[in-house]
Amino acid sequence: MKKLQYSIHKCSSFASTYAPENIQHDKANDQTSRWSSETNYQPQYLILKLQAPSIVEKITFGKYEKTHVCNLKKFKIFGGMTDKCNMELLESGLKNDSTPETFSLKVTIDGHCVPCRYIKIMPLQCWGPSFNFSIWFVELMGVDDSSVVTPCLQWFNQYQEQEVIRLCLKHFRQHNYNEAFKALQATSNVSLEDHLITELHEVLVQQGSYQEAEEFMERAICDGYFKDFINKQDYRPVWSTMLPGEGELRPGMRGGHQMCIDSYTETIYLFGGWDGDQDMNDFWSYHIPSHKWTLISRNTEADGGPSPRSCHKLCLDPERRQIFTLGRYIDPTYKSQEDLKSDFYMYDIEMNSWTLITEDTAHMGGPELIFDHQMCMDINKRTIYVFGGRILTPPFGNNCPGIVGVMEVKFSGLYSYHVATNTWTQLFDDCSSGVVKSGVQTLKSRAGHCMIFHPSYRQLFVFAGQRSKEFLNDFFTYNVDTGEIHIISDGTKREESTPGPGFTQRATIDADMDEIYVLSGLSKDKEKRDDNVQSLLWVYSINKNQWTCIYRNENIGDNSWNKMERIEPCPRFAHQLVYDHINKVHYLFGGNPGRSYFSNLRLDDFWKLQLIRPTRHQLLQKFKFMIRRHRFEELATQDSLNALNYLQTAVSDIIDHNDPEQTKEYVRNINGIAVLNLRKQSRVGFLV
Repeated sequence: MKKLQYSIHKCSSFASTYAPENIQHDKANDQTSRWSSETNYQPQYLILKLQAPSIVEKITFGKYEKTHVCNLKKFKIFGGMTDKCNMELLESGLKNDSTPETFSLKVTIDGHCVPCRYIKIMPLQCWGPSFNFSIWFVELMGVDDSSVVTPCLQWFNQYQEQEVIRLCLKHFRQHNYNEAFKALQATSNVSLEDHLITELHEVLVQQGSYQEAEEFMERAICDGYFKDFINKQDYRPVWSTMLPGEGELRPGMRGGHQMCIDSYTETIYLFGGWDGDQDMNDFWSYHIPSHKWTLISRNTEADGGPSPRSCHKLCLDPERRQIFTLGRYIDPTYKSQEDLKSDFYMYDIEMNSWTLITEDTAHMGGPELIFDHQMCMDINKRTIYVFGGRILTPPFGNNCPGIVGVMEVKFSGLYSYHVATNTWTQLFDDCSSGVVKSGVQTLKSRAGHCMIFHPSYRQLFVFAGQRSKEFLNDFFTYNVDTGEIHIISDGTKREESTPGPGFTQRATIDADMDEIYVLSGLSKDKEKRDDNVQSLLWVYSINKNQWTCIYRNENIGDNSWNKMERIEPCPRFAHQLVYDHINKVHYLFGGNPGRSYFSNLRLDDFWKLQLIRPTRHQLLQKFKFMIRRHRFEELATQDSLNALNYLQTAVSDIIDHNDPEQTKEYVRNINGIAVLNLRKQSRVGFLV
């Protein structure tokens, strides 16, 4: 990849001395060295002409040395072999600062690189309302080696020719030019579509056999042709409350507790938390098939285990049946400096016994006493990873016992703990900037973030969190084998299609589906705390690098939630969420509903969440409904009484009466037929 030379081919307009040629020179301290449009009315654009056809992989925008109202907040990049530039390569925006930004361009179609001779930059919005657009400097990077570009260009020309032929075939078939269609297809040897689509067109359009069309769809679904389609459909969340039996033991109200799940034994473990008045150290298990809670220990400290705590973390090794717990929050007004040791415990499920691994992980090269951190485990290599969290430290100049505080705000870095050798390793210290310096990658630590481990990709996924007054919205991965950090999103560009900055989000992962699930807690979007608590469930597709919000619920008042308490959980934070990756079910317990007038209130409700996509049966029902609806519409133009009979029998039998859209359409069609018959009768009466 090299710097590509270009010239200015065309522009929509330019103002005064702000000619488009200025963008070829990087003069960040010269306010006049830029292209500026004469107006902000669309369309405005710049078209760059490369010296030779090239595969353009990256574009860099230089900026003025200060923030500027004319910087591009939104823009699009197009490319092509002609100056029409009808292939979109990028849609993005610039930050309003002085730092140059580089973007990767879409350069492939069906896995083949596509060369461009022209690049079109189209501004859509600048940072200042009603200001003209300005571009200060543009640099293009890519490949112009003819030995690489020429084969790509040959493939692209062939691809364009095939697409033109397919468009002609589509036109001929739509207008029933059958002879022309067959002749072009035979001569070009280009298929319009998959042979199954051609078969469906023959049955439904040419023959008008609706019954055969339904049978065709049945075969296609049974043969698995719609499996990928079903997997691409949005989830529908279904909440179910897990009510205990009368008189049965169950955990009480709490927040800041911890849970982990053993999907193989279908058992959830719950430990500790804050009930609104004090920390707890009771230890529970919940057996999912029998729907029963079991109190393992009312006081784990008396059993050789951890003291009462909240804001700690648990992780489970399902193969060796071990649970590890680390960290806790200490109230700065009540605890002594002696309590600042970071104890680390392991619970053996089979032996029902606790082991104190160490009184202080800091003395073993591990983290200091932390809270609101994240911890997850690589089962295969028996390695635990701990990242972030607030470090509890004494205030500056305070050497007196009896007071511990957090005046000096410190955050913990990234650590690994190898269980077999009882060894801690610091992988990254905290770096407030979290940027690459002198080729060395760093991490910005935080608290209240999300971190999960993908065992196949060997990566930790880290998202969001809070650092003092800064709410973070970045998203990155850390490869535990290579140490490589990959920035998925730096969080500077807030988009509606991504989760907003927040705190105490809960994340789970399905490594088989390559999906990450994030349930929100506190959001920084609003200032009032009551309004700040909201439930948003996001799904991130690792393969598609795409976020989707599938559930939204805001704190809308006690009266509304009293009616909804058996339907779905109220918004909350400091809750716990675990995921059964085998049965594909989430479980939610407790939390803080964020009532400012009742700050000690904690929850003890227990919920099951299933994410449902359409089944093959539901998809077939929808297809049959579409086919029968089309047949009904055809009948309605010929014989309204016959159409009404068909609507009341064949269509009614297949309709999903739980689907409001199908039901509404069914009623509308009946009313339409009734009106049509009344009009016919009135015309007959008039003639008589």
